[in-house]
Amino acid sequence: MPDTASRALDTFPRLLFYHAQVRGNRVAMREKDLGIWQSWTWGDVAEHVRALACGLAALGFKRGDNLAIIGDNRPRLYMMMTAVQCLGGVPVPLYQDAVGAEMLFVLQDAGVRFALAEDQEQVDKLLEIKEQLPALEHIVYDDPRGMRHYNQPFLHDIEELMAMGRIHNQNHPDFLDSEVEQGQADDVSVMLYTSGTTGKPKGVCQTHHAFISSARGGCEFDKLTDGEDILSYLPMAWVGDHLFSFAQAHVAGFTINCPESGDTVMTDLREIGPTYYFAPPRVFENLLTQVMIRMEDAGAIKQKMFHFFMDVARRCGAEILDGKSVALGDRLLYALGSLLVYGPLKNVLGMSRIRVAYTAGAAIGPDLFRFYRSIGINLKQLYGQTETCAYVCLQPDGQIKLDSVGMPAPGVEVKIADNGEILVKGPMLLKGYYQRPDATAESINADGYFMTGDAGFFDDDGHLKIIDRAKDVGKLANGAMFAPNYIENKLKFFPHIKEAVCFGHDRDKVCAFINIDVGAVGNWAERRGIAYSGYADLAGKNEVYDLIQECVEKINTELVQEGMLADSQVHRFLVLHKELDPDDDELTRTRKVRRGFISEKYAVLIEALYGGKASQYIETEVKFEDGRRGKVAADLQIRDARTIPVVKAAAGRKAA
Repeated sequence: MPDTASRALDTFPRLLFYHAQVRGNRVAMREKDLGIWQSWTWGDVAEHVRALACGLAALGFKRGDNLAIIGDNRPRLYMMMTAVQCLGGVPVPLYQDAVGAEMLFVLQDAGVRFALAEDQEQVDKLLEIKEQLPALEHIVYDDPRGMRHYNQPFLHDIEELMAMGRIHNQNHPDFLDSEVEQGQADDVSVMLYTSGTTGKPKGVCQTHHAFISSARGGCEFDKLTDGEDILSYLPMAWVGDHLFSFAQAHVAGFTINCPESGDTVMTDLREIGPTYYFAPPRVFENLLTQVMIRMEDAGAIKQKMFHFFMDVARRCGAEILDGKSVALGDRLLYALGSLLVYGPLKNVLGMSRIRVAYTAGAAIGPDLFRFYRSIGINLKQLYGQTETCAYVCLQPDGQIKLDSVGMPAPGVEVKIADNGEILVKGPMLLKGYYQRPDATAESINADGYFMTGDAGFFDDDGHLKIIDRAKDVGKLANGAMFAPNYIENKLKFFPHIKEAVCFGHDRDKVCAFINIDVGAVGNWAERRGIAYSGYADLAGKNEVYDLIQECVEKINTELVQEGMLADSQVHRFLVLHKELDPDDDELTRTRKVRRGFISEKYAVLIEALYGGKASQYIETEVKFEDGRRGKVAADLQIRDARTIPVVKAAAGRKAA
C-alpha cells in the first residue's frame, strides 16, 4: 500500500489508500443484497480496487484508456472507477436505463475498449450493439446471475478479474504503487456526458483537481465528517451522484449506501436514515405526492390534525429552522406539531437523521422547498452544471431564500453578463469536451469564464436567482418576460401534475401541456368512484380537467403578483394523452424537457391551443421497453383558464 499520508492527497486513488491507512476498519460502503446489508471497510475497498486495477492491467488496460460503467449504484462499480483511475484511465459512466441504441453514440465517441456491466440486462445491451463497436475488446460483469451460458471469450466475471489481479499483484508487487505514483492532479478523472438536450451529448472531461476541490469546498461549507451516511441511488452517470457519492466520500471518508434496487429506495432510505441526502426536485415532488395520497386515505381526525399543523409549519417552521425569532404561541404549537405530525412524517420519509439535504438538477418550486424546510428538514439548493462539477452556488445555513440558489461557493467567481447570462470561473471548471476543442472554445469566453447558458441576477443580499435557461427565456408579443421553466415548476408543485410544458414566446398568451401524475390522480379518482381503463382514459375525464383547471388558475393568481412575470398567466391548457417519456425522446435521461423536440412532435396541439379550438385529435407513436412500437390516439379537449388582469404599475420591478 503506498504511503499516501506523507504526500499530497490530490488524486482519488491517493485519497482511497490514505483512508485505508487511517480508518481502514471503518465502513466505506454498504449494499443491500437479498434483504441483508453487506459492508466493505476502507481496507476492503482498497484491496478490491488493487485487485481490479491489476486485473485490468493483466487484460491489457493502458494509461489513457476509457472504460464504460453501466448499471445501478453498486459498490464494485464505484470501486472500478477508482481502479481505472489508479492506472491512469478514465471511467465513463452511462445511464443504466438507456437502451443499447442510446448508449451506442457515447461508446463510439469515447472509443471505449473496456466496459463494466452490472448484470445480464446490461451485458445484453452491449452484445446487441457490439458489432458497431470495433474498439470494444472486453466486457466485465458484476452480477453472474443468468450469465452461465454466455461463453464469449471477451466476457469476464468480475470475481475472475479480481482473482487474476491478485496473482498479477503477487508477481508484480510494486506495479500498482508505481502507477498510482504517476497520477497527476490535472489528469482527467472521469468523463460525464451531457444530457444532450439540444443535440448530441458531449463528453465532459473533469480532472481529479476539479472534483476534489469541489468536494473539499462542499465538505468544509457544510461541516461534513467521516461520520456521515448517504444513500447512493441516483444514476452514476449524473454529475450530482459523482460529487456527493464518489468525490465527497473520498474526501471526507464517510459511508455510501447502495439500495437493493430502484423499487426499494424508500424502504432502504428509512433503514439507513442518512445524515446527508441529495435528490433532484423530481424525487422531492414524488415524496410529497405520496404523502398527500396517504393523507387522502387517512381518517377525518388525522386529516384535520395534519392540515392544522401543516398550516402552523408553513407559518413559522422555516423561520424556526433558520434560528429566527418566532412568537411563543407559534413556537409551542410547532413543538406539539413536531411530536404529533412532523416527527412521524420525517420518519416515514426516512429523513429523521438528516442534518443537510440538497436538491439540484432543475429549479425547485418555492412552495415545495418551503414544505420540507417547514417540517424541520434542512433542505438547501445548490447550483452547478456537469461542466462545473455541480459546484457553483451553495446556500449557507441561516441564510436560506426559497427563490434563490444561494451565494457563490468557496473558490468560485460568478458574474452576470450584459445579456443576463450567468458566467462562472474557478477550479471546478471542465478541462474540456472530449475531442471537441471547438465546443470547449465556445463554452469558455476570453476571460476564462464558463458560459452556463442560464439567465439570472443577484439580489440585494448577493444571492443568485435563476430565471430560466437563457435560450428559453423569451418575450410575449407585448414585450413582457416569458420564463417557461419557472411557470412549469410552479405547476408541478401540485401532486396531481407530474410534468408541464409551457409555450408563449412571441405569442399573445401562454398555453400549456399538462401530464397528470397517474398515481395521485388515480387515487383521487378511485375515492370518487370514477372508473378509468388507463392513463389516456383518466387524462381525458372531465372531472380530471376540472381538477387540473383549479391548479392552473391558482398558479395564475400567484403569477399576477410576480411583477415581471405577471403577464405569463396560463390562458389555455390541455392534458396530454400520454406521459412524456425519455424512451420517446421527449425528456432527457435526467428528465429535462426537450422543448424543441416536443414543439415539433406536438405542433398540431400547439396550433389548436392558439387557434381557439375546443378539441384536437392526435395520433402519437410510442416505444415500448421491449423495443416494439405502437400508437396512442385521442381526441384531446382544450380548456380556457381564468386569468387576472395585470395592473401595469405592479409589473414595473426590474431585475438587478
